Amino acid sequence: MHRKRKSGILLHPTSLPGPDGIGSLGKECRHFLDFLAAAGQSLWQVLPLGPAAHGNSPYSCYSAFAGNPLLIDLAALTEEGDLSGKEPLEFPSDYVDFAVVEGHKSRLLKAAAARFHTHADRERKEEFWHFCDTTAWLHDYALFMALKEHFSGKSWNAWPREIARRESEALEKYSVRLGPAVGEQKYIQWQFFRQWRRIREYANGKGIAIVGDIPIFVAFDSADVWVNPELFHLDEKEKPTVVAGVPPDYFSKTGQRWGNPLYNWSAMADRGYGWWIERFRKSLELHDVVRVDHFRGFEAYWEIPAREKTAVNGRWVPGPGVAFFDTVLGALGELPLIAEDLGVITPEVEALRDRYRFPGMKILQFAFDSGSCNPYLPHNYTPDCVVYSGTHDNDTTVGWFHSLSPHQRELVLHYTGTSGRDIAWELIRLGLSSVAAMAIFPLQDILGCDGSCRMNLPGTPRGNWSWRFTPGLLTDRLADRLHELTSLFGRH
Repeated sequence: MHRKRKSGILLHPTSLPGPDGIGSLGKECRHFLDFLAAAGQSLWQVLPLGPAAHGNSPYSCYSAFAGNPLLIDLAALTEEGDLSGKEPLEFPSDYVDFAVVEGHKSRLLKAAAARFHTHADRERKEEFWHFCDTTAWLHDYALFMALKEHFSGKSWNAWPREIARRESEALEKYSVRLGPAVGEQKYIQWQFFRQWRRIREYANGKGIAIVGDIPIFVAFDSADVWVNPELFHLDEKEKPTVVAGVPPDYFSKTGQRWGNPLYNWSAMADRGYGWWIERFRKSLELHDVVRVDHFRGFEAYWEIPAREKTAVNGRWVPGPGVAFFDTVLGALGELPLIAEDLGVITPEVEALRDRYRFPGMKILQFAFDSGSCNPYLPHNYTPDCVVYSGTHDNDTTVGWFHSLSPHQRELVLHYTGTSGRDIAWELIRLGLSSVAAMAIFPLQDILGCDGSCRMNLPGTPRGNWSWRFTPGLLTDRLADRLHELTSLFGRH
C-alpha cells in the first residue's frame, strides 16, 4: 500500500442528511464529498455497506456481498421514471428511525421495481439483465430475501426442510412461486450498485479514496450461511455448534459472546478459500482500501460452544494465518488492507500483520492510561499505521474526555499541552501531526459533538447506528480550519 501521508473522515452514509429519514447515495452524499475536497481530505471511511439485519448493525448483515437498500437515493429513481411520486412524510433530522424508514423505503422500492419491470425501455433493461447475468451471488441472495418475507421473517433454518437444505426441486419451485419478489430484490441491488459506482467515481474524481470495512464474521441468518452451510460449523439441524466472541478481560468479566457462526477453515482451504477471495474481490470493487475488522481472528479466534450463554468457557483456536493470505494474495495481488488490531493482540498476530505490511490501527482515546510506553501514544508510532481519535465503537472525543477522572484528564492535557477547551480538535491536531501514514477522524469529532452523538455502544442491543448530522453544519469555515491543519502537517 502506498504510504503517502493522507487524512480523512469516518462517516457512514446513513448519517448523511436527506429527505427520506436516512442518508443516501444522492446529492447530500456528493455535498459531503465536496466538503472533504474543500477541507483537503483524501480519505472517506465508511462502515460495511451491506443490508443490515437485526439491530440495524452494519456488522450483522443478510449478505456479505449485497448492498443496503436503505441507502438508495429515491430522487434518482424518480428522475429515471421508476417512481411517480412519494407520499409526504416528515422524519427526524438528527437520527434514523429505522422501523419507519424501512417501511417507507421498502414500499417505494417495490413500487419502483414493479414500474421498471413493466415500463422500462430496452436499454435500461439490457443494463439490468447484464447485471443479473454477471453477478454470481445475486439470485441466491434475492431468493433468500424473498423467502424471508414469505416465511414472515423466520431464520432460514426454520423454513421448511426442503428449502432450508436447498434441495434442487425446492429451489426451482420457490424461484418460480416467488418470482416477482425475487425480481424486486434484483432490481434493488442493481440500483444500489449503480448508484454506489457513481458515488465512488465522484469521490475518486476529487482525489478521495474510499476506505471500506469487512467484518471477519457473518450473521448466521444470512444468505452466506444458507448457501454455504458446509463452510461453517453447523449441526444436523443447521444450527451452529460453536460461535464467535472474545474472552473475559478488564472490561468484561464474562467476555463477549457475539454469536456469529465460526468458519470451517478446513473446508474453506479445501475450496482454495474461494468464498473469501470473491468477498475481497467484491469489496475492492466498491472501495479503494479495506479495513478488516477483528484481524486477529485470522491468527487465532475465540471459539465458544453454542450452548454457552457467555464467552467464559471458550478457547483459542488457530486461524488460517499465512496459508490464507498467501492464497488470497496469489489470486488477487497486493491487497490495500488496514488490519483492525485492537484488543488482545499477541506477537503472533503482529507478525502476521507485519508479514504483509498491513498497517494497524492506533486510537488516541486509548493512549492515556498506562504511561509513556503506551503504544497508542503518538511518540511510539511508526509510519505503517492509521491513527484515529476514536472509532464507531468509541464515544465522541468530547464525551470521552468528560467521562475521564480528573487525574486522567490532567494526563491528556499534559501530553497535548493544551487547556482542553477544544479537546476534539486538540486530538485531531495530535493525530495529523503524528508520523502515521493515515489519520482518520469521525465526523462527530470534526463537529465537536458530545456523547449523545456517538454511533455505537458495544454490548447494547438498541439505540445504536442512528446518529445523523443536520444540514448546514459543514461550513466553509470548518473546511478551511481542517484544510489548514492538513496542509500544515503534510497530508494535503
